[in-house]
Amino acid sequence: MIGRLARATILTAICDGLFSSALNVFAYGSTVKRLWQGVAAVPFGASALQQDSMAWVGVAMHVGVALAWSTVFLILYELLPPLRRIVAAPLGMLAVAAVYGPVVWTVMSFHLIPALTHRPPVVNGRWWTQFVGHAIFVGAPIVAMISRPRGRR
Repeated sequence: MIGRLARATILTAICDGLFSSALNVFAYGSTVKRLWQGVAAVPFGASALQQDSMAWVGVAMHVGVALAWSTVFLILYELLPPLRRIVAAPLGMLAVAAVYGPVVWTVMSFHLIPALTHRPPVVNGRWWTQFVGHAIFVGAPIVAMISRPRGRR
């Protein structure tokens, strides 16, 4: 179980991190460092955007969030036989990922981030890009790694 959780956390952090970094650089004309400073700025405030070292704090936070959401899915997967049956069905993993990833983004953007920043979410093109991207780059790695059959190497 710990192995599945570790794989889900690491793969999700890498996939989502690469997605967000590429989006930040190529679509939004910013930098990777600025992305991770922005992540750190959520709980630490705007001053994080001026400190180079806060980029590493943002990366660490990103891994922690990947761990948290992987843990939530692992608990749900272990406690809910219907979820395991859905995931095991043909295309079930993709269907669950297509729901779980956007749920993660919705909870983060409508609840956690506003609670820390005291600002309401802005639903625009970037928000929708993250909504869809989370199905692929968050939901899929979490569901795939957590639902791997036990004992398979």
